[in-house]
Amino acid sequence: MLEDLLQPQHLLVVLAVAILMFGPRKLPELGKGLGEGIRGFKNALKPAASETDT
Repeated sequence: MLEDLLQPQHLLVVLAVAILMFGPRKLPELGKGLGEGIRGFKNALKPAASETDT
């Protein structure tokens, strides 16, 4: 059941719903915020080796 979840048709439907909900002008801001959040999460998971060098 879950293996069929990320098919291209489903992703297109999700994208269409997102465009209808947020509008095309707001989507780049949402994508940027999501990317920064993921990047911050990855940086938080890295070992604190660089903090001990200073």
